[in-house]
Amino acid sequence: MVLPAFNEAGNLEATVRELAPEVAAAAADVEIVVVDDGSTDATAAVAERLAAELPVRVLRHDRNRGYGAALRTGFGAARHPWILLLDADGQFLPAELDRFLPLAREADLVIGYRVRRADPRHRGSLAAVWRWLMRALLDVQVRDVDCAFKLMRTAVVQALALESAGAFISAELLGKARRYGARIAEVPVSHRPRRHGRQTGGSLRVLLRAFYELARLWWRVRRFSPDAATGPTG
Repeated sequence: MVLPAFNEAGNLEATVRELAPEVAAAAADVEIVVVDDGSTDATAAVAERLAAELPVRVLRHDRNRGYGAALRTGFGAARHPWILLLDADGQFLPAELDRFLPLAREADLVIGYRVRRADPRHRGSLAAVWRWLMRALLDVQVRDVDCAFKLMRTAVVQALALESAGAFISAELLGKARRYGARIAEVPVSHRPRRHGRQTGGSLRVLLRAFYELARLWWRVRRFSPDAATGPTG
């Protein structure tokens, strides 16, 4: 499991404790990788406390490098055949992992889509525009590009040579996965309000940075060659 966390001291422990028994029931050998992306609160201390009790490995950035950078760190550190991505803010229900497992028999990436988003209304509008852009520019034909509940084959993810540091990481992942020939399945997931803290993904600073990176993302995905990597595993 890869959990990116930036200033999630109020959410991280509950998320990990809710997640741990679900993944233990699904797999014999598990590891929860918490990537602390330069938090300025007690996120690192909470993660270290959990590591003393549960199969948690803590990776830390010396400064806030961005959501994409946190995912790349976690993906690169993965040592098991499958990666389960889940944000640390507690908005997803780990118990719904059992919806992903049957689809993983025939897919390389099983990605969630939020049936009803527990976000401010403007984020829903932005998501619709974003989905249109991803389809038009990258031919990413999924319902929810940025849903942070995904089950993915590690070998496939690590072969994609992801480069984004910010909010475009999910679009890059799916765009390159499509060109790579990865098999993608979708599953509906629930979405609940944050218990503590505030979202950063929809902030003006994050959005401006994301749109600044759009042209670069388009070029990265278009020049990505599936021939440079081994084909998807069976």
